Amino acid sequence: MAVEQIGDIMTRQVLTLDQNSTLKDAHDLMREKSIRHIPVTDQDSGRLLGVLTQKRMIATVMGLLADYGVSALERRERLVRVMDIIDADFESVDAGAPLTEVVPFFLSNKHGCLTVVDEEGRLQGMVTSSDFVRLCAELLKERSKA
Repeated sequence: MAVEQIGDIMTRQVLTLDQNSTLKDAHDLMREKSIRHIPVTDQDSGRLLGVLTQKRMIATVMGLLADYGVSALERRERLVRVMDIIDADFESVDAGAPLTEVVPFFLSNKHGCLTVVDEEGRLQGMVTSSDFVRLCAELLKERSKA
């Protein structure tokens, strides 16, 4: 198994939202698809604008619950733009980046994802800690056969 670059293990079919999406859209997507990170892209150019994490989404939802109560949550979620709560200061990497350079990012930053973009900043994929666990499982399986 010749796995050396991020592009070898990244998820290419990434679920995204665009800059016009709301917290309600994000909350529904995370719940329905059981995902923890949603890249937000520019609707026209496909450029990555930021990442909405489950942690940030939950904190925002909890704030809305505290301020407005359960009965108003859905309505209030529709008023919050994802652009107002995304992490716009995030790390990205090129698909050709060696895996050995990316592992320290996950270990030292405790981030659960790393976005993969092209030279124009368009989203190409995403690597999560789960992708590394899958790689580890495959390598261990191969090793046990040898």
